[in-house]
Amino acid sequence: MRGFFISVEGSDGSGKSTQIKKIEAYLKKMNQEILLTREPGGTVISEKIRELLLDPSNQAMKAKTEMLLYAAARAQHLEEFILPNLAQGRSVLTDRFTDSSIAYQGFGRELGEVVAEVNFIATGGISPDITFFLELPPDVGIARKKAEENHTMDRLEMEKQEFHQRVYNGYKTLCDLQGQRICRIDATQDIDAVFAQIQAGLDRLFGF
Repeated sequence: MRGFFISVEGSDGSGKSTQIKKIEAYLKKMNQEILLTREPGGTVISEKIRELLLDPSNQAMKAKTEMLLYAAARAQHLEEFILPNLAQGRSVLTDRFTDSSIAYQGFGRELGEVVAEVNFIATGGISPDITFFLELPPDVGIARKKAEENHTMDRLEMEKQEFHQRVYNGYKTLCDLQGQRICRIDATQDIDAVFAQIQAGLDRLFGF
């Protein structure tokens, strides 16, 4: 039996990392084999691309270059890690997937429909079985990031407020278009309240 493919999405500072740990713990408690990964990254090649993308010194990077690098990292990640594990019956939980590119490059960088087209080539149209979008106003998210101890802002986190607002609007548009796949969760709630909604989605998916 094929494993389930799960993604967690959200603007920077929305609490993805915390909820991913809680998802992992819950599924293991329910005797499910679950593998954690992230984007960009998840394989040796994709992690090298991640370094290029997020390095604050790469301010000269153009929007189309950024889009293509994300898609390249995703293609490698999908074929090398995600698909083989799903085929072996293991479920995969990823911190970000194609929705991030549509939100950040399609809306944030204002590249539009070409982002979805490029990512269709990269993924063959494969999308998660369920996506949890942690919705948080961008000004709140960035303030959270800045307040974190020992956190160095990456190249995208350093973008202006207008960019982050466009990303947020992009995510909301995706939720409207793909509401059957994407579970939209108010991330201004406390951690346990957020996870309660995630757990309900997991229970439906796995049939608990």
